Amino acid sequence: MKITKRLIVALTIVIAAVTVLFALYQVHEEKQRLIGELERRTLILADSLQESVAPLMQSDSPAKLNRLVVRFGNRERLRGVVVFDRQGTILASTPELRQKIPQPFPEAVRSFLENRAESGFINIEGSRTYVYVLPLAGEEALLGTMALFHDASYIDVRLMEIGKHNLLRFLAHTLLIVLITLIVVRWSITGPIAQIAAWMREQRTGKSRTGQPMIAPRGDVLAPLVSEVAHLAKSLALARAKADEKAVMRLPSDSSWTAQRLKDHMQEELGGRKLFVVSNREPYLHLREGSVVRCIIPAGGLVTALDPVMRISDGTWIAHGSGNADRDTVDARDRLRVPPENPSYTLRRVWFTKEEEEGYYYGFSNEGMWPLCHITHTRPLFRLEDWIEYQKVNEKFTEAVLQEIDGEESPLVLIQDYHLALLPLLVKKRRPDAKVALFWHIPWPNPESFGICPWQQEILLGMLGADIIGFHIQFHCNNFLDTVDRFLESKIDWEQFSVSRGGHTTLVKPFPISVRFDGIDPLEPKERVHTPDRAELLAGIGVQAKYLGVGVDRIDYTKGIPERFRAIERFLEKYPEFIGSFTFVELGAPSRTHIKRYYDLLAEVDEAVNRINWRFQTAEWKPIVFLKAHHSHDEIDRFYRIADLCMVTSLHDGMNLVAKEFVASQEDGEGVLILSQFAGASRELKDAIIVNPYDREEMADALFLSLTMKQQERAERMRRMRRAVGENTIYRWAGDLITALARLRSPEDRA
Repeated sequence: MKITKRLIVALTIVIAAVTVLFALYQVHEEKQRLIGELERRTLILADSLQESVAPLMQSDSPAKLNRLVVRFGNRERLRGVVVFDRQGTILASTPELRQKIPQPFPEAVRSFLENRAESGFINIEGSRTYVYVLPLAGEEALLGTMALFHDASYIDVRLMEIGKHNLLRFLAHTLLIVLITLIVVRWSITGPIAQIAAWMREQRTGKSRTGQPMIAPRGDVLAPLVSEVAHLAKSLALARAKADEKAVMRLPSDSSWTAQRLKDHMQEELGGRKLFVVSNREPYLHLREGSVVRCIIPAGGLVTALDPVMRISDGTWIAHGSGNADRDTVDARDRLRVPPENPSYTLRRVWFTKEEEEGYYYGFSNEGMWPLCHITHTRPLFRLEDWIEYQKVNEKFTEAVLQEIDGEESPLVLIQDYHLALLPLLVKKRRPDAKVALFWHIPWPNPESFGICPWQQEILLGMLGADIIGFHIQFHCNNFLDTVDRFLESKIDWEQFSVSRGGHTTLVKPFPISVRFDGIDPLEPKERVHTPDRAELLAGIGVQAKYLGVGVDRIDYTKGIPERFRAIERFLEKYPEFIGSFTFVELGAPSRTHIKRYYDLLAEVDEAVNRINWRFQTAEWKPIVFLKAHHSHDEIDRFYRIADLCMVTSLHDGMNLVAKEFVASQEDGEGVLILSQFAGASRELKDAIIVNPYDREEMADALFLSLTMKQQERAERMRRMRRAVGENTIYRWAGDLITALARLRSPEDRA
């Protein structure tokens, strides 16, 4: 009822405002028209009279002049004509005007002295009168003036009539519009809403059968809402059913996901089937250093996330062999068992030519797709020759996958990342029985940004060959579905988050990736035990410092490394008391230096480090130590454990596992995490100090806050973050993703 009253008042006010504005405009236009018409009529009459009056004045014929004035003064709406001498005194006049106008007449005197016509409105006995005075010229000088007086009261009468008509129009319009609006609101909105509310009340109270279809209310205004409410009720029913199903199927232990729990769970889910992982980057690469071959683990979240899963599953990892000694360590079928110290699964290496690596990896993948998806102000480059090599390499991976899964029944294939966007469809075409998942480790942009790619449809079609597409967060899933909706003809189910096309359905789900958390109670902070290692480690890098910060990154423009260093510089400017006591160690792994943008970035980072160190360093201290190399996990973990803080300043990141690795390493619970708001990890690690990496002042203040934070607050923040990481480990990510893949029904089952 209140809404209806407010609606009526609002409509009345709007109609009144429109009517008043229209009336004012109409009155103004009509007034100008009538006055203009009066002036034109008066001017024409004055010109015709002037030719007759001037000669009579010059011949001094007052009687004839008076007869002429009286004869012309009887015209319609003309109140009279008056002739004045040089002093403004009446010489001849319409009788009724002689006693009503003052003498001398001011307008006549002014017209004579200035020798120009005068006009305006005056009041004569309460009646509005228009007067027009013009000088009368003789042969040698001015003789006097002549004035014409017109009744102008009819103008006011006409304007009043317009006002009355608009008032009646306002009342009629208001009544009709309010009545029609009330009928429409009652018929199409309030009535249907009452119907929907009653139906929802029945669903909530259980008085109606669950899933009972809703009778469509009158009108179609609320049709979308009716549809969504009906779907919502159905979804709630399905969700309850699925929750009951999961409760039955849940493992007896309700503890955190561990390696052993995942192993037990996978044995139950996979039933002896192997898992096949496909990625561009290999988990172990072999480098020749002189006569020695060294096995290292490449930097990056992918290896960190999947290596422990593969150790458990005894599966096969298919990847590009990029190390200069990789060919020397494989067998005749390009395979080897890894890791070297405890072989647990098979690594199958795929080889590229220089042209393929240049076009597929450096070109299309990392100069095209990488900047396209990260939106970090680096322009993506798309070249036809790169696209051709990208397709060739995806086909090469397809052949390797088909060889490895040969003989496997309904094999489980987990494809990784943007390098292999075409692979799901290529595998599915050859092995329709394969269950294929694609996990996209980087962000997915909005449709407008993705539209930059010339081969947008081919990329999307390749990805939709998968049965499951996983992203880190729901936001990226939504972006992907919006993109498919924009560029492909398909059916999108926003309840199930799936895409159906050509008889094939692809689920699009969030699977937030994480790190290992083995053998550590995430809720029990422990006494700091690495103080001796700290002094030794600092001595090894040639500095003495009271406070230590750490950053671990591939040298990539998405990681915000120059922004981080500029924030450290600003921190030392604002808080000079930390000069000589705070050192930041950057463990940076050079990456993709073959690409000019990365080569330039490395030079930019080196320049920033040298400039800041030159400005602030002393004989025994410097603010930034840049350790530019590929570092092992053990080396990185040592720095994690002794650091007072860790900075993750990504400009755009799908997840960023460095943040979670640092939290997992903090057994004493005293470290502080400074985390970019643009990293997916910020959705989970809410007790980090969240910053905008583009805001240098905010990051400088975050450094100060981290180093001056009370021990109790540091411990509480880290305790909550360790709980989040401990409950959502890499094992849970793998368990959720592989379980979803393993439980997919085959086409025969669905039939």
